[in-house]
Amino acid sequence: MNFEAEVRDLVARRDIERAIMNYMRGQDRLDPALQMRAFHDDADVDCGLLRGSGQQFTDFAQSFLADMAGSQHLIGQIDLEVDGDTATGEVYFFAWHRMTVEEEAVDLFMAGRYIDEYAFKEGRWAIVKRRELIDWARKDKASDAFMADMPLLHLSARRGADFSQTRDWPVARAEA
Repeated sequence: MNFEAEVRDLVARRDIERAIMNYMRGQDRLDPALQMRAFHDDADVDCGLLRGSGQQFTDFAQSFLADMAGSQHLIGQIDLEVDGDTATGEVYFFAWHRMTVEEEAVDLFMAGRYIDEYAFKEGRWAIVKRRELIDWARKDKASDAFMADMPLLHLSARRGADFSQTRDWPVARAEA
C-alpha cells in the first residue's frame, strides 16, 4: 500500500469510528441529532425489533431508551475492512439498561455485535447497513441504591443535562 492510500485508509477508519461513537453516545445521552450523524439518509437498520431507515431506527431507539432510567453502551473491538469509498465492519458492544419492572429497578445487560456496511458519500463516512446480533443477555435486580447515600458522587444525566454536555465547571475557589 502506498503512502497516500494508507493515509486514506487511516482517515476512513477514524471517521467510521467517529460514526460508531456518535451512534452510541447519541443513544446514551438521548441526543437523536447526534445519533443520526452515524447514518446516511438511505441507511437500512435491522435490530430485530425494528427494521427501517436510520431515522426510523433512531426514533425507535430514542423512544425505547427514554422510558428507561439510564443506559450505557460500551464499544469493544472494531474490525473494519476499507475498500475505496466503501467499508464493512463488525463492532462488539456491551450495554446496560436500567428498567423498572413491577415497580422494581432492574438492570438489563446485553452483549452483541453490529454487522455494518459503511460508505463515503456527501463528504462523510457513515453507516449504510446495520444488523444487530445479540450474543447474550441477562436481567438482575438493581443493587446500586447505596449510591443515594453518597451525595458527593457526580452522577450522570440525560437529555442535555449530563456534565459532559453542559461542562458547567464550578467557579474556582480563591486561594486563602
